[in-house]
Amino acid sequence: MKTKLKKLSDSRVELTVTLDAKDLKTASEKAIEKLAKEVRVEGFRKGKVPTEVAKKFIPENDLNAETADIAVRTTVIAAFSETQKSPLVMPSVNITKYVPGEMMEYTATADIIPEVKLCDYKKLGVKKEEVKILAKDVQGVLDNIAKSFAEKKAVKRAAKLTDEVIIDFVGKKDGVAFPGGSAKDFHLVLGSMSLIPGFEDGIVGHEPGDKFELKLTFPKDYGMTDLAGVKTVFEILLKQVNEVKTPEIDDELAKKVGPFKDLAALKDDIKKNLALQTEQREGEKYKDALIKALVAKSKIPAPEILVKDQLRIIKDDIMRNASAQQISFEEYLKRAGETEKTWEEKATKIAEERVKASLALQTIAVEQKITVSDELVAAKIAELRDVYRKSPDALKSLKDPNVKMDIKNRMTIEKTIDYLVENNK
Repeated sequence: MKTKLKKLSDSRVELTVTLDAKDLKTASEKAIEKLAKEVRVEGFRKGKVPTEVAKKFIPENDLNAETADIAVRTTVIAAFSETQKSPLVMPSVNITKYVPGEMMEYTATADIIPEVKLCDYKKLGVKKEEVKILAKDVQGVLDNIAKSFAEKKAVKRAAKLTDEVIIDFVGKKDGVAFPGGSAKDFHLVLGSMSLIPGFEDGIVGHEPGDKFELKLTFPKDYGMTDLAGVKTVFEILLKQVNEVKTPEIDDELAKKVGPFKDLAALKDDIKKNLALQTEQREGEKYKDALIKALVAKSKIPAPEILVKDQLRIIKDDIMRNASAQQISFEEYLKRAGETEKTWEEKATKIAEERVKASLALQTIAVEQKITVSDELVAAKIAELRDVYRKSPDALKSLKDPNVKMDIKNRMTIEKTIDYLVENNK
C-alpha cells in the first residue's frame, strides 16, 4: 500500500491510496469467504459449501465489487494512521482506478483533528476581579427580606403606589391578543417597575372591581422585537387591592429570619453569603475570560464537521426552549428580530468558538497529561443515577459506553480549566 497526502485546508485532507496485487489478493480471499456463505451448490447445505468449490459459482462482477469494498474498508484507516492523521468521521472514498487482481487506486477525503498551535497558556494576562461587597448590596438583601415578611391586607379603596394588586389583563395589538400578553390573578406591586412603563401607573387610582383599558406603547428597545415600539391596548380587571405593611429592619426582624441575636449578626451572615455567591460568579467569569484569551492568542482551526455538530446542538437547545413556551423556532426568530440566515451567521460564530475552545483544552490535557480516573468517573455516574432515579430513560443512557466516555471527557475538560486557573493567578 502506498499513500499520498494532499492538504485541502487546516482541518481537511485527501489521501490517494494505491493498492498492489498482494493487497487485492488478501481482500479477494476475504470476499470469497464472505460470498461463499450465500452460494447454493447441489449436494451442499447453504453456508457449508467449501471455498474452493464456491468460488467457481460466484459471479465475477460480484467478486470484484466485494473485493473492492473489503480492500477499501481494511486499508483506509491504516492509510490515515500511516500519514499520522486522525479522521473525525469515516472518510469519503472514491475509487479512481481498479484493475481486478492487479491494482486499485482510490481517494479518501476526511476532516481531521487539526494541528493546534497554542500560545503560552500559563501567561494569558487575564485578571480576576476583586470581590467587594458594598453596604448597598447588603441593604438590598435586607430590603427584600423585609418585603418577604410584609403583611398584606385587602382594602376597599383606590390603589396607590406600594400597594399589591391582583388583576386579570389581556394585551392586544391591532385588536388581537398577542402571545405572552395575558394573565389571570396576576399579583403586581405598584411601583416595582415589573412591567412596561405606564402599566403600573395606569392602575393607580382605580378601585377593586374596576374594568378599564390602558393604551401603552412598548419601549423601542424591548427584548421581543415584534413588540418593540408597538402601540397596544391592555384590557384590565382590578380584582383586589392589598395594602402592604413592611416591617422595620431591626433586631426583631433578624430574629424572625433565623438564629440571629440581632441585626448586626444578620448583616454579617448576608455579607458572607454575598461574598461566596460573588466569588463563585466571578470565578466562572474568570474561567470564561481565560478560555477566550486562550482561543484568541492561539492558532486553532475549526473543522466544519465539528462546527455543524455544535450548530445543531445550539439549535436543538433553542427549539426545546421554544417548545416549552409553545412557540415554533420561526416564531422564536421573529421575536428575536432575526431571519434564519442572520441567526445562523451569529450561531455559527458561537459554534466555532466552542469548537476551538474544546480543541485547545484537549490539547492542553494531552500536553500536561491531565486525566480523570475511572473511580472518579464511576462516582460521577453514581451521583447522576441518584439525580435521575425517577427517569428510566436517563438511567438507561448512563449504561451506554459512549455516554460514559462523554462524561469522562467533560470531567477532563473541567480539570484542564482548573489547571488554567491555577497557572494564571
